[in-house]
Amino acid sequence: MSINNDAAMRIGIDVGGTFTDLAALDARTGVRHVVKVPSTPRAPEEGVLAALDALFARLGSRPPIEYLAHSTTIATNALLGQMHLELPRVAFVTTHGFRDVVEIGRQNRSEVYNLFVSRPRPLAAREDRIGVRERLDFNGNVLEALSDAECERVVRELQTRNPDAVAIGFLHSYANDAHERKMAAAIERAFPGMPVTRSAQIDPEYREYERFSTALVNAALQPIVQRYLDRLRDALRERGIDVPLYVMQSNGGMALAERVARLPAAIIESGPASGVIAAADLARGANARRVLSFDMGGTTAKAGTIVDGTVQIANEFEAAGTTHSGRSVKGSGYPVRFPFVDLAEISAGGGTIAFVDEAGALRVGPLSAGADPGPACYGNSDRATVTDANVVLGRLSGEALAGGTLPIDASRSRAAIAALARALRMSVEETAAGIVRIVDAQMAKVLRIVTVERGYDPREFAMVAFGGNGPLHGCALADELGIRTVLIPADPGVFSAQGLLVAPLRASFVHTVMRAAHEIAPAELETLVRDLRERGERALAEQNAAQQAQFALTYDVRYRGQSFELAVEERTLPEEIAERFHAAHAQRYGYDVREEAVEIVTARIDAVAALEPPVAPAREPARDAQSASRDVWLDGARVKTPVLQRTSLAADVTIEGPALIEQYDTCTFVAPGWLARMAGAMLQLERTGA
Repeated sequence: MSINNDAAMRIGIDVGGTFTDLAALDARTGVRHVVKVPSTPRAPEEGVLAALDALFARLGSRPPIEYLAHSTTIATNALLGQMHLELPRVAFVTTHGFRDVVEIGRQNRSEVYNLFVSRPRPLAAREDRIGVRERLDFNGNVLEALSDAECERVVRELQTRNPDAVAIGFLHSYANDAHERKMAAAIERAFPGMPVTRSAQIDPEYREYERFSTALVNAALQPIVQRYLDRLRDALRERGIDVPLYVMQSNGGMALAERVARLPAAIIESGPASGVIAAADLARGANARRVLSFDMGGTTAKAGTIVDGTVQIANEFEAAGTTHSGRSVKGSGYPVRFPFVDLAEISAGGGTIAFVDEAGALRVGPLSAGADPGPACYGNSDRATVTDANVVLGRLSGEALAGGTLPIDASRSRAAIAALARALRMSVEETAAGIVRIVDAQMAKVLRIVTVERGYDPREFAMVAFGGNGPLHGCALADELGIRTVLIPADPGVFSAQGLLVAPLRASFVHTVMRAAHEIAPAELETLVRDLRERGERALAEQNAAQQAQFALTYDVRYRGQSFELAVEERTLPEEIAERFHAAHAQRYGYDVREEAVEIVTARIDAVAALEPPVAPAREPARDAQSASRDVWLDGARVKTPVLQRTSLAADVTIEGPALIEQYDTCTFVAPGWLARMAGAMLQLERTGA
């Protein structure tokens, strides 16, 4: 992206379920500023503006701003049915006889033994799904042409339905999109300004259900995301901030808001992605080859893996689906085929509510108190949360958080947990410790999903713990998985917002091949790859990319007749692709079948333009150490534990656990058996002993 370092300020704003976080960086001096304000779920742009106002108030003026980046959960919230984000009426135009594909799907049952399980509500009602007389074969040859009369008929039917958006998905349009383009042109002429999504434009891959679903999701989100971005940009201009607005995509790259407004399905996983990108940047700076990203905020906990500086990416997910122990439940959401940062996520955050179930057992989650009403200690609720448990245990201050800007009522935390303790016939402290142990066990599962279940040994990884609550729980999770090193970033509570300041501009494109490797001439493959590269370059150039683009090419490959593919990294010759696939299949499944034909299904390219690096931030000199202590509940007793301010830690000081290290946006708990020391601007925790 083109950045003018003379303009001084780069700002990233991450809207979470509980807090809206802002990270600002003076590109000339490397000075950082961080802000946390409560999120405003009904109007998330108000939280963004409040964070900016808080920054300007702290600085005493509004500095020149060149770069403004944003990550948001508005797309996910709309699909989940959040109030004030009602989905629009969407019409779906498809090949005659195929209008029910989006409802039949793959016939996956999200709950196998539930006779009354319900599928997600179709994004286009059956009466709004219109069949069209047209047909292509799988090679894109026209079997029945799309007539002008059919286009006119569809327009008349749409006029009677008056939809807010239209999705078009024709059979085999990935091989030839002429019919989709003709239909889209007719609709756009009849309905100027109507959002129209063509399936072959955003997902030119075979498998009709997934392509149709992606188009419908995009169409349903387009009016909502467009209105939100328009409101946000108008409000920014009213404050005199008239700069390009970039938005984090699910694939961990930035895109201009104008592009995102056309492709909102690309930002469904916008919020979680930025933290992993920040963790990857930190890992490269620390020369750590294998890193676990652990983000525990107010609502959820998320985990991802970074191997050799590369964030793990997947190409398909189910939006607004349910999870079970961190795993996505097939058939519970809307399939979307866009690259996304591969994460495991669970409803476990500071605001996660604890309760006693009908059987008299202590449970934690999945419901969250969110930003409103928040944990009991915020003063607006009587329901116990994980944050309240940490207050009772003494791990969090019982007076104030966020640098003293968020008052804490410790008595309300104790009263909320006491209600659970009475039902359990336990002490308040034992109940609070039980809440923490349960949520730690839940979060350990998602860490195992992204390591053990994907063939990695977690003991070979360092963990980057961040989010407002990650540093509190990092040592316990590391002990559980045998991890010896935990890295705490400089500003962990706003670390996802910092990821927005280092994420590159990214554009992803795909081309369906569906040919056996031995049938493809090298020159043909070279032409295909050149076309993908040119599309990537154009997309980046349209978004103010100044840096030269870099490209990552992969192929989805399978044995002919298989129903699944494996990714093969960039190779220039078809026979090299086939050979790499044999090796990948043998590594994954223990065997290969070299006598079978190898089929190249799709070619994918990632075009990336890195942000121009700012001046490296200098660590502020350590201030005078402040001696304080707090009674912390450990192993059944209160233990007087030193409380240190992170800004007072000198580089040559080693802190032996137990200890608490406080800062503006979080508190790090150094557990017994752990040592802490400053490594530059980063706090590094090391486990002692075996």
